[in-house]
Amino acid sequence: MIKFFIYGSPLREKGTSAVLLLFRVFAGILLMSHGWAKIENFGTLSQGFPDPIGLGSQFSLILAIGAEFGASLFLVLGLLTRLALLPIMFTMGVAFFIFHGADPFAVKELALLYLGIFTALLLLGPGEYSLDKLLFKKKQ
Repeated sequence: MIKFFIYGSPLREKGTSAVLLLFRVFAGILLMSHGWAKIENFGTLSQGFPDPIGLGSQFSLILAIGAEFGASLFLVLGLLTRLALLPIMFTMGVAFFIFHGADPFAVKELALLYLGIFTALLLLGPGEYSLDKLLFKKKQ
Protein backbone atom coordinates (compact mmCIF):
# COMPACT_ATOMS: atom_id res chain seq x y z
CA MET A 1 0.00 0.00 0.00
CA ILE A 2 2.85 2.38 0.81
CA LYS A 3 4.43 1.73 -2.60
CA PHE A 4 1.18 2.80 -4.29
CA PHE A 5 1.29 6.20 -2.58
CA ILE A 6 4.99 6.68 -3.31
CA TYR A 7 5.22 5.36 -6.85
CA GLY A 8 1.60 5.54 -7.90
CA SER A 9 -0.01 3.40 -10.52
CA PRO A 10 -0.81 4.39 -14.07
CA LEU A 11 -4.51 4.76 -14.65
CA ARG A 12 -6.15 2.43 -17.08
CA GLU A 13 -8.42 3.80 -19.82
CA LYS A 14 -11.54 3.75 -17.63
CA GLY A 15 -9.68 5.41 -14.75
CA THR A 16 -8.36 8.15 -17.01
CA SER A 17 -11.85 8.73 -18.38
CA ALA A 18 -13.22 8.93 -14.84
CA VAL A 19 -10.65 11.60 -13.97
CA LEU A 20 -11.49 13.54 -17.15
CA LEU A 21 -15.18 13.34 -16.21
CA LEU A 22 -14.36 14.64 -12.74
CA PHE A 23 -12.34 17.57 -14.15
CA ARG A 24 -15.02 18.40 -16.74
CA VAL A 25 -17.88 18.35 -14.27
CA PHE A 26 -16.06 20.02 -11.39
CA ALA A 27 -14.48 22.86 -13.38
CA GLY A 28 -17.53 23.27 -15.60
CA ILE A 29 -19.98 23.63 -12.73
CA LEU A 30 -17.69 26.03 -10.89
CA LEU A 31 -17.39 28.22 -13.99
CA MET A 32 -21.13 27.99 -14.59
CA SER A 33 -21.67 29.59 -11.18
CA HIS A 34 -19.77 32.67 -12.44
CA GLY A 35 -21.93 32.75 -15.56
CA TRP A 36 -25.13 32.30 -13.55
CA ALA A 37 -24.22 35.27 -11.34
CA LYS A 38 -23.82 37.34 -14.50
CA ILE A 39 -27.22 36.17 -15.79
CA GLU A 40 -28.92 37.07 -12.51
CA ASN A 41 -27.38 40.55 -12.51
CA PHE A 42 -27.53 41.16 -16.26
CA GLY A 43 -29.39 44.48 -16.05
CA THR A 44 -26.95 45.99 -13.59
CA LEU A 45 -23.80 44.48 -15.11
CA SER A 46 -24.63 45.39 -18.70
CA GLN A 47 -24.34 49.08 -17.85
CA GLY A 48 -20.70 48.91 -16.85
CA PHE A 49 -19.35 45.46 -17.67
CA PRO A 50 -15.65 45.58 -18.60
CA ASP A 51 -15.01 45.85 -22.33
CA PRO A 52 -11.33 44.95 -22.60
CA ILE A 53 -11.35 44.20 -26.33
CA GLY A 54 -13.69 46.98 -27.50
CA LEU A 55 -16.89 45.11 -28.37
CA GLY A 56 -19.19 47.10 -26.14
CA SER A 57 -20.11 46.50 -22.53
CA GLN A 58 -23.36 44.61 -23.10
CA PHE A 59 -22.00 42.44 -25.92
CA SER A 60 -18.90 41.59 -23.86
CA LEU A 61 -21.21 40.51 -21.02
CA ILE A 62 -23.26 38.34 -23.39
CA LEU A 63 -20.08 36.68 -24.68
CA ALA A 64 -18.83 36.08 -21.13
CA ILE A 65 -22.16 34.51 -20.16
CA GLY A 66 -22.14 32.38 -23.31
CA ALA A 67 -18.69 31.06 -22.45
CA GLU A 68 -19.02 30.77 -18.68
CA PHE A 69 -22.52 29.30 -18.60
CA GLY A 70 -23.43 28.01 -22.06
CA ALA A 71 -20.12 26.49 -23.11
CA SER A 72 -19.55 25.18 -19.58
CA LEU A 73 -22.85 23.30 -19.78
CA PHE A 74 -21.60 21.63 -22.97
CA LEU A 75 -18.33 20.85 -21.16
CA VAL A 76 -20.11 19.22 -18.23
CA LEU A 77 -22.15 17.07 -20.61
CA GLY A 78 -19.09 16.24 -22.69
CA LEU A 79 -20.91 17.48 -25.80
CA LEU A 80 -18.75 19.06 -28.51
CA THR A 81 -16.20 19.29 -25.73
CA ARG A 82 -13.17 20.62 -27.57
CA LEU A 83 -15.28 23.14 -29.46
CA ALA A 84 -16.94 24.28 -26.22
CA LEU A 85 -13.55 24.78 -24.60
CA LEU A 86 -12.45 27.40 -27.14
CA PRO A 87 -14.72 30.27 -25.98
CA ILE A 88 -14.08 29.34 -22.35
CA MET A 89 -10.31 29.45 -22.86
CA PHE A 90 -10.57 32.72 -24.80
CA THR A 91 -12.59 34.27 -21.95
CA MET A 92 -10.09 33.08 -19.34
CA GLY A 93 -7.21 34.34 -21.48
CA VAL A 94 -8.82 37.77 -21.78
CA ALA A 95 -9.49 37.79 -18.03
CA PHE A 96 -5.91 36.86 -17.17
CA PHE A 97 -3.86 38.70 -19.77
CA ILE A 98 -6.00 41.76 -20.56
CA PHE A 99 -8.63 42.55 -17.94
CA HIS A 100 -6.51 41.58 -14.92
CA GLY A 101 -3.19 42.07 -16.74
CA ALA A 102 -1.92 44.81 -14.43
CA ASP A 103 -3.43 43.32 -11.26
CA PRO A 104 -1.41 41.40 -8.67
CA PHE A 105 -1.09 37.69 -9.37
CA ALA A 106 -3.45 36.80 -6.51
CA VAL A 107 -6.27 38.66 -8.31
CA LYS A 108 -5.79 36.93 -11.66
CA GLU A 109 -4.76 33.55 -10.33
CA LEU A 110 -8.22 31.94 -10.70
CA ALA A 111 -8.42 32.81 -14.40
CA LEU A 112 -5.01 31.20 -14.94
CA LEU A 113 -6.03 28.11 -13.00
CA TYR A 114 -9.15 27.73 -15.14
CA LEU A 115 -7.11 28.33 -18.29
CA GLY A 116 -4.67 25.58 -17.30
CA ILE A 117 -7.41 23.06 -16.53
CA PHE A 118 -9.27 23.82 -19.74
CA THR A 119 -6.08 23.62 -21.80
CA ALA A 120 -5.41 20.15 -20.37
CA LEU A 121 -8.97 19.09 -21.20
CA LEU A 122 -8.58 20.43 -24.74
CA LEU A 123 -5.45 18.33 -25.21
CA LEU A 124 -6.81 15.19 -23.55
CA GLY A 125 -10.36 15.27 -24.88
CA PRO A 126 -13.58 14.40 -23.09
CA GLY A 127 -12.86 10.75 -22.29
CA GLU A 128 -15.13 7.71 -22.48
CA TYR A 129 -17.83 9.14 -20.22
CA SER A 130 -19.12 11.87 -22.48
CA LEU A 131 -21.87 12.53 -24.98
CA ASP A 132 -19.14 13.02 -27.59
CA LYS A 133 -18.13 9.39 -27.16
CA LEU A 134 -21.74 8.22 -27.24
CA LEU A 135 -22.72 10.25 -30.31
CA PHE A 136 -19.53 10.30 -32.35
CA LYS A 137 -17.77 7.01 -31.57
CA LYS A 138 -16.18 5.38 -34.55
CA LYS A 139 -17.82 2.23 -35.90
CA GLN A 140 -15.38 -0.65 -35.97
